[in-house]
Order: sequence, then structure tokens, then C-alpha cells
Amino acid sequence: MNPTTDEPRTATLVASLTEAPSASGDEVRALSEQADCLEVRADLVGDVGVEWLRERFAGELLYTLRSEAEGGRGTVEPERRAALLSAAQGYDLVDIEADRDLGRTVLEAVEPRRRVVSWHGRARSLRVLRGRLRQVSGVEARLCKLVTAAENSGDELVPLELLLGARRNDLAAFSMGAVGAWTRLVAPRLGAPWIYGAAGPMAAAPGQPSIERLRADYGLPNLRRASRLFGVVGHPAAHSLSPRLHNAGYRDRGEEALYVAFDAPDFEVFWREVALSDFFDRAGLPLCGLSVTAPHKAAALAAASEAGELARGTQGANTLLPEGSGAGARRRKVAASRRDFLAASGGSGSEDPRTRWRAESTDPEGVVGPFRRRGIDLAGRAAVVIGAGGAGRAAAAGLAAAGAEVALANRTRPSGREAAESLGVAFVPLEELEPGEFDVVVNATSLGHRADDPLPCDPAALRASAAAVELVYGGGPTPWSRTLAARGLVVIGGREVLLHQGLSQFEAMTGKVLPFEVGAAALGLGAQP
Repeated sequence: MNPTTDEPRTATLVASLTEAPSASGDEVRALSEQADCLEVRADLVGDVGVEWLRERFAGELLYTLRSEAEGGRGTVEPERRAALLSAAQGYDLVDIEADRDLGRTVLEAVEPRRRVVSWHGRARSLRVLRGRLRQVSGVEARLCKLVTAAENSGDELVPLELLLGARRNDLAAFSMGAVGAWTRLVAPRLGAPWIYGAAGPMAAAPGQPSIERLRADYGLPNLRRASRLFGVVGHPAAHSLSPRLHNAGYRDRGEEALYVAFDAPDFEVFWREVALSDFFDRAGLPLCGLSVTAPHKAAALAAASEAGELARGTQGANTLLPEGSGAGARRRKVAASRRDFLAASGGSGSEDPRTRWRAESTDPEGVVGPFRRRGIDLAGRAAVVIGAGGAGRAAAAGLAAAGAEVALANRTRPSGREAAESLGVAFVPLEELEPGEFDVVVNATSLGHRADDPLPCDPAALRASAAAVELVYGGGPTPWSRTLAARGLVVIGGREVLLHQGLSQFEAMTGKVLPFEVGAAALGLGAQP
């Protein structure tokens, strides 16, 4: 039975409490509406009264005293054993570490149906992790939990391979760390019954998402059918709102798909070990498209076999699509993937047709789309893009294609002039920029994002009829964009840019149109023009 294609089911959401609750416990009450189980990380929050918790949380209570050896701050013997025995008197479930808690006293105190037998550590091979599974399986328990530490792309596939081969409904296996964060979302599709999320802003383990994000970005606890996998690759990637946008689109359009965030410190390693692995096909969840964000857009273009005009012109790709329509056409071999990367980069090697991916860029549409939706014709308008990096080049390309008279401003003259020449637009040294001369000003730099940052240009210098575009998105408008909006200027924020490039990307990946209103609602944009 393939877990990825079974009838829709639900996952058990476990909220990890990592900070002492308030006296009222209102946040614990709120968790009753979001999670099925509350894990009290006693090594982080200390003793919390069980009865007090039961008055506020409707689900099961799990006691965890994570040891220092496995990434926590738990005490050592004999205090550890005493704490577990005490927890066994009141908690529904007790986490028992396989390397230190399997003594007779603890096992007699915690009956099998209340045990979560766990192990956290390094296991870079499937053979090692299978040995750990045999160890924890020797003890009868409600759940076996195996968590590996992933440092490099490819490490995180080991626990998923274990799930794929084990076919058990009492085994939770995934990787911790930023690199392994995406495995937490795929594991339930391979049979893992539980998924852990942080109750608040402090994660219980590296790479752990919040319960709020698991629900908002991935629609959990519902596990919709998924027969295709998509994702965004970047470094870092956890902050990306692309999973929220695309997964909302899949739900609305009835697509059997899942979109995750891949954190890849090194793109070539990710490409070779993960993207071109045959694991996804064997799991019944073929990788059918990738969004690419900083700092990997140039590397993504180099890895592709073919590239669209915009990707070539901006010297970077934000979209990678496999060629061929069947799962067999997407099957990749690691050896062939290495040859493909070298060939695309100008090195030696022959290209295997099974590894062919096409690079595209929808980044220009992210800048132009909001103007089109507002009914603003860019033809003949003077526009300046501040910043000559990948985002700046894409913005300049989009504006130029829409008929604007574009200038590229940059602090570093050689790279700015080179980028401008490659795009066929004018170059202006940033220190010589007169922003009041332009109808459109785009900030494609890191300037002006925080309160203490220098601004990309003086907001007061912009003409009252000008429009401004801020490419970065976060928790809200940047200081630069807030100042411009207060003056009454048209300001297009980073989330709106993300939405418009994402709409084009969604269609390229799925062949279906994502309604604007659905995407806007997913990104919290509300009513849009």
C-alpha cells in the first residue's frame, strides 16, 4: 500500500511547549484548537502542573525530558529517572530515550501504550538507522521516534528511506536541522503518524516549524493526497512564504501535490544528492518543479539543460521544470546527474536525457504584474532599479520588456555597469542617483529593511506621482516603504511581488491558473486593486 496515494487522512499534531506558560495559560487553551497532543519539554520549561495543564488543554499530554546527549538540557541519573517516574503518574505519554531510559524501573512505570521510545543523533547511512530501529522496536510502545541530524543535502534522505522500507504506522522518522526541515512534511506521506511543531516562537529542535505554520502553510492536520512534489530551494529557506501560496493553490485547484521548502547550503550538492535522486520516484512522490531563491539562481541556471530567454537575460533562474511528462522520464541517477551538472557548466561529460531540466524566470512578472493589475501602463515611463544583483536584473528586464525607460543604479560601478550593459539599459552610480527624475523606483537591495538601516534613497526626493516597489517581504512593510506610503505614493510591497511571480510559476508548474484572489488571501494581502 502506497502511503502517498491512500484515501485522505489526518496526522497527529504534537505542539512542543518550550517556554514556561503564562499564569493564565491562555496560550495553552488556544493550542487545544490547533494540536492533538501537547509535548511538555520539561528540560526547557521545568515542572508544570499536570492538572493545571488538563484544565487548559483538551488533548493528550506528553512528558519529554530531552537529555543533553540528544540535544536537550535534561538532567542525568538519578534525577532523570525520578523525573520520569513522577511524570508517569500523571501524563498520558512519556518520552523514553532508547540509549538511557530502557531500564526495568522506568519500563514498569510506563506501560507500553503510553511510551514514546525515541532516539536523536547522527545516522548517515540507512544501515545505521535500521540498527537503531531494531533497538527501539525491541520495546513495545505507542510510537517509535527516530530523528537524525542533517548537515549536508542528502543526509536527510536517510530517515525517509527508512520509512519507505519499513511501511509502519507506529514510526515517526525525520531529520532535524534546517537542511532536514522539509522531511517533517514528507514523512507523514510515508506513514509517519505524528508531526511535531513548536507551540510558540522557540523551536524544540533545529528546523522545527511552528504549529501555526504547519496549519497555515501545509493545511495540517489534513493530509491531502499528493502524487507530485514541488518546492523552493534557497539558503535560508524556512522563512519563505512560497509553500503557503502554492499549497493554497493546490487545495483550490484540486491538485494532488505538496510544496515544501528545501534549505540548501550548496546548490550543487543539493542538485546531485536530492533533486536528481531517484528517491522521490520510488516514494510515489516525483519531484516535478522547483522554485529557486537567493543565493542559488545563477547556479540553478547553470544546472539546467535548457533555459528560457528571461532566465538567460537575467543570468539567473527562479524556476526549474523537468522535461518529459511521465515519472519514468523524470527518473534520475546520481552518476548521470554529476555529468549533467558538469556539462551544463561547461565541464566534461555527456548529458543523460533523463536528467534534463529547463530553467525559467518569473521574477520579472513579479514587478510588472502589480502595475498591470492597477491599470498602470509602463510604456515610456522612466524607471530606476537600485541594485544590480539577480533581483535587480530581473526587475530591470521586466520593466524594459514592458516598455519603460530603465536605468540600473548600483553602489559598485563595475558590476553595475556590466549588468546594465548585458540588459541593454542605462547605468547610474548610486551616489549620483537623482530619484526625483523617475516615475518608478525599485529597491532591489538589502537597504532600508530594518529601522537602523540606511535607506536606498531619500523618500522625500521622489516625486508625488511616483510608484515604488520593495522586493523584500517580511512581517510587514519596511521603513522605506512605510515612509513612501505615508506620503501617498503607490507602493508595491514584497508580498505582492511574490504573489505575481508565483501566479506565473504556479501555471508553469501545474498547467493550471491560480486565481488571484486565492493567492492574495493566502499571503494575507486582503483586498487588492
